[in-house]
Amino acid sequence: MCAAPIGNQFWKLRSKHGRDKIFTSPDLLWEAACEYFEWCDENPFLEDTIQKVKVNGEGEFIKHENLTKMRAYTWDGLELFLDIDSLRHYKNNEVYKDFFQVITRIEKIIYNQKFTGAAAGFLNPNIIARDLGLVDKKESKVMVEQPLFGDEDERDNTEEGA
Repeated sequence: MCAAPIGNQFWKLRSKHGRDKIFTSPDLLWEAACEYFEWCDENPFLEDTIQKVKVNGEGEFIKHENLTKMRAYTWDGLELFLDIDSLRHYKNNEVYKDFFQVITRIEKIIYNQKFTGAAAGFLNPNIIARDLGLVDKKESKVMVEQPLFGDEDERDNTEEGA
Protein backbone atom coordinates (compact mmCIF):
# COMPACT_ATOMS: atom_id res chain seq x y z
CA MET A 1 0.00 0.00 0.00
CA CYS A 2 1.39 3.37 -0.97
CA ALA A 3 1.07 6.55 1.00
CA ALA A 4 -0.66 9.53 -0.61
CA PRO A 5 1.75 11.97 -2.22
CA ILE A 6 2.72 15.03 -0.19
CA GLY A 7 0.53 18.05 -0.91
CA ASN A 8 -2.36 16.00 -2.27
CA GLN A 9 -5.88 17.35 -2.16
CA PHE A 10 -7.83 14.13 -2.43
CA TRP A 11 -10.15 15.30 0.32
CA LYS A 12 -11.71 17.77 -2.13
CA LEU A 13 -13.00 14.83 -4.19
CA ARG A 14 -15.36 13.71 -1.42
CA SER A 15 -19.03 13.92 -2.28
CA LYS A 16 -19.96 15.01 1.26
CA HIS A 17 -18.37 15.83 4.59
CA GLY A 18 -19.53 14.21 7.82
CA ARG A 19 -22.36 11.78 8.36
CA ASP A 20 -26.02 12.29 7.59
CA LYS A 21 -28.31 13.79 10.22
CA ILE A 22 -29.94 11.20 12.46
CA PHE A 23 -33.14 13.25 12.54
CA THR A 24 -34.00 15.16 9.41
CA SER A 25 -36.97 16.95 10.99
CA PRO A 26 -38.17 18.01 14.45
CA ASP A 27 -41.23 15.77 14.02
CA LEU A 28 -39.02 12.69 13.71
CA LEU A 29 -37.14 13.69 16.86
CA TRP A 30 -40.42 14.21 18.71
CA GLU A 31 -41.71 10.78 17.65
CA ALA A 32 -38.49 9.11 18.80
CA ALA A 33 -38.58 10.95 22.15
CA CYS A 34 -42.19 9.80 22.66
CA GLU A 35 -41.06 6.23 21.99
CA TYR A 36 -38.45 6.64 24.76
CA PHE A 37 -41.05 8.02 27.19
CA GLU A 38 -43.40 5.11 26.39
CA TRP A 39 -40.57 2.61 26.85
CA CYS A 40 -39.76 4.07 30.30
CA ASP A 41 -43.43 3.90 31.32
CA GLU A 42 -43.86 0.34 30.05
CA ASN A 43 -40.60 -0.92 31.62
CA PRO A 44 -40.57 0.14 35.28
CA PHE A 45 -37.95 -1.18 37.67
CA LEU A 46 -38.99 -4.23 39.69
CA GLU A 47 -38.25 -4.53 43.41
CA ASP A 48 -38.32 -8.07 44.75
CA THR A 49 -39.85 -8.06 48.28
CA ILE A 50 -40.34 -10.84 50.81
CA GLN A 51 -42.43 -10.38 53.98
CA LYS A 52 -43.66 -12.52 56.85
CA VAL A 53 -47.43 -12.16 57.14
CA LYS A 54 -49.77 -13.44 59.91
CA VAL A 55 -53.06 -14.98 58.83
CA ASN A 56 -55.96 -14.27 61.21
CA GLY A 57 -53.49 -13.64 64.04
CA GLU A 58 -52.24 -17.22 63.94
CA GLY A 59 -49.76 -18.83 61.58
CA GLU A 60 -47.23 -16.99 59.50
CA PHE A 61 -46.52 -17.38 55.85
CA ILE A 62 -44.03 -15.75 53.53
CA LYS A 63 -45.40 -13.34 50.98
CA HIS A 64 -43.30 -12.73 47.86
CA GLU A 65 -44.06 -9.75 45.59
CA ASN A 66 -42.54 -7.83 42.74
CA LEU A 67 -43.25 -4.14 43.27
CA THR A 68 -42.95 -1.79 40.31
CA LYS A 69 -40.82 1.31 40.72
CA MET A 70 -41.05 4.36 38.49
CA ARG A 71 -38.28 4.73 35.91
CA ALA A 72 -37.24 8.39 35.65
CA TYR A 73 -36.86 10.01 32.25
CA THR A 74 -33.27 11.21 31.86
CA TRP A 75 -31.26 13.08 29.24
CA ASP A 76 -28.62 10.37 29.22
CA GLY A 77 -31.25 7.66 28.86
CA LEU A 78 -32.88 9.53 25.97
CA GLU A 79 -29.56 10.10 24.22
CA LEU A 80 -28.66 6.41 24.57
CA PHE A 81 -32.10 5.40 23.32
CA LEU A 82 -31.75 7.72 20.30
CA ASP A 83 -28.08 6.79 19.73
CA ILE A 84 -27.05 10.47 19.85
CA ASP A 85 -23.93 11.77 21.58
CA SER A 86 -25.54 15.00 22.75
CA LEU A 87 -29.07 16.12 22.07
CA ARG A 88 -28.27 19.43 23.78
CA HIS A 89 -25.80 20.02 20.91
CA TYR A 90 -28.81 20.19 18.60
CA LYS A 91 -30.32 22.95 20.75
CA ASN A 92 -27.16 25.06 20.75
CA ASN A 93 -26.30 24.64 17.06
CA GLU A 94 -27.66 27.13 14.53
CA VAL A 95 -27.88 24.36 11.90
CA TYR A 96 -30.58 22.71 14.04
CA LYS A 97 -32.56 25.86 14.97
CA ASP A 98 -35.78 24.16 13.80
CA PHE A 99 -35.32 21.62 16.61
CA PHE A 100 -35.21 24.22 19.41
CA GLN A 101 -38.95 24.10 20.21
CA VAL A 102 -39.08 20.28 20.31
CA ILE A 103 -35.96 19.99 22.47
CA THR A 104 -37.33 22.61 24.88
CA ARG A 105 -40.56 20.61 25.16
CA ILE A 106 -38.57 17.41 25.80
CA GLU A 107 -36.59 19.23 28.52
CA LYS A 108 -39.81 20.31 30.23
CA ILE A 109 -41.31 16.81 30.08
CA ILE A 110 -38.17 15.27 31.62
CA TYR A 111 -38.07 17.96 34.34
CA ASN A 112 -41.79 17.63 35.12
CA GLN A 113 -41.75 13.83 35.29
CA LYS A 114 -38.79 13.85 37.70
CA PHE A 115 -40.22 16.64 39.86
CA THR A 116 -43.72 15.18 40.17
CA GLY A 117 -42.34 11.66 40.66
CA ALA A 118 -40.16 12.85 43.54
CA ALA A 119 -42.95 14.97 45.04
CA ALA A 120 -45.27 11.94 45.05
CA GLY A 121 -42.58 9.73 46.61
CA PHE A 122 -42.07 7.51 43.58
CA LEU A 123 -38.49 8.74 43.04
CA ASN A 124 -35.83 9.61 45.61
CA PRO A 125 -36.40 13.32 46.37
CA ASN A 126 -32.78 14.00 47.36
CA ILE A 127 -31.31 12.58 44.16
CA ILE A 128 -33.91 14.27 41.95
CA ALA A 129 -33.52 17.65 43.73
CA ARG A 130 -29.77 17.58 43.08
CA ASP A 131 -30.30 16.50 39.47
CA LEU A 132 -32.82 19.29 38.84
CA GLY A 133 -30.64 21.87 40.58
CA LEU A 134 -33.10 22.47 43.40
CA VAL A 135 -31.19 23.53 46.48
CA ASP A 136 -32.47 24.45 49.91
CA LYS A 137 -30.11 27.30 50.79
CA LYS A 138 -29.70 28.33 54.40
CA GLU A 139 -27.60 31.28 55.36
CA SER A 140 -25.66 31.16 58.59
CA LYS A 141 -23.82 34.12 60.05
CA VAL A 142 -21.36 33.66 62.84
CA MET A 143 -20.13 36.79 64.51
CA VAL A 144 -17.05 36.62 66.67
CA GLU A 145 -16.84 39.47 69.12
CA GLN A 146 -13.54 40.76 70.37
CA PRO A 147 -13.47 41.69 74.05
CA LEU A 148 -13.35 45.43 74.75
CA PHE A 149 -11.09 45.06 77.72
CA GLY A 150 -8.28 42.54 78.03
CA ASP A 151 -10.22 40.23 80.39
CA GLU A 152 -8.01 37.26 79.68
CA ASP A 153 -4.78 39.24 80.24
CA GLU A 154 -5.97 40.49 83.63
CA ARG A 155 -6.88 36.99 84.84
CA ASP A 156 -3.48 35.69 83.76
CA ASN A 157 -1.70 38.47 85.72
CA THR A 158 -3.68 37.87 88.90
CA GLU A 159 -3.03 34.14 88.80
CA GLU A 160 0.72 34.73 88.50
CA GLY A 161 0.77 37.16 91.43
CA ALA A 162 -1.18 34.90 93.77
